[in-house]
Amino acid sequence: MKLDTQPKIKTNRVHRPRSWNIPYRQYHSLPKKNHESRVLLDTPFHLGSQTTRLKMPSLPLSSSSGYMEECWEWDINAKSPAAVLSPCRQAVYFHIDPVRESEGTAGVRGTKGFTHGEHYWEVEFLEPPYGTSVMVGLGTKRAQLHVGDYQFINLLGVDDESWGLSYRGLVWHNGRSRKYTEPFYEKRTVIGVRLDLHAGTLSFYRNRINLGVAFTGLDKVGVPLYPLVSSTAAETELLLGMRSWGFTSLQERCLCTVLQHLEEGAPVDTLPLPQAIRGQLQAYKTVFQMHREKKCR
Repeated sequence: MKLDTQPKIKTNRVHRPRSWNIPYRQYHSLPKKNHESRVLLDTPFHLGSQTTRLKMPSLPLSSSSGYMEECWEWDINAKSPAAVLSPCRQAVYFHIDPVRESEGTAGVRGTKGFTHGEHYWEVEFLEPPYGTSVMVGLGTKRAQLHVGDYQFINLLGVDDESWGLSYRGLVWHNGRSRKYTEPFYEKRTVIGVRLDLHAGTLSFYRNRINLGVAFTGLDKVGVPLYPLVSSTAAETELLLGMRSWGFTSLQERCLCTVLQHLEEGAPVDTLPLPQAIRGQLQAYKTVFQMHREKKCR
């Protein structure tokens, strides 16, 4: 039997329960002998809040800086059978079966696809990466999310439907790889992904440090692009962090600023503004309210 036998950094681990009857807050607060306490996965991971464990320079998240928070999560209906999501759907666990462990390569897709604008999100490695491949990236809806039969591959970038960064420092697309950065093996490494569909570029960050443009031409793909992660290694744990989107124009930023200063439920059509601007505000109001009212779990 072929196994993903790359060396793993030893840690005092506990297998995840195969059923999810124990609430995450209760499970992750249980005392564990010689084991560092875990993040509470059912609490928000907000930049600058008490739950943030990373002391790094801030990235823009406020509307005044041209960015707003997004609240997409991992898609329960778009994942490998070997991937298990936390109740909040912000954490994903790969190959957690204590008997079978890893039998191939597993991936999961985000719930939101991007067609325009600028988007940034972060993925934290809750344990040191090991094995053939652990990857962060993006792809179309046709990107593969599972390969079985003990095939341990770099899933993101295996074809022209996805783009990915491996913890080994290689970027992959269309079955080809190249050296992009130094490998990262540390626990709690945070990989940021910045997709700029105006410029058509994809860049990665490591612990908030820009590693440069990895790919170009993504503005010509012509279909929505979704966040993706994948792993060949047993008990890989990845957690979503910050997710934000950038305004596409000065006009959009101005509309958002006006709506932010309106009382909840205030009608737009009574504002002392030209009719054309009121019409634009009304059209934009639904999008803005979705971001203001929906709370990241």
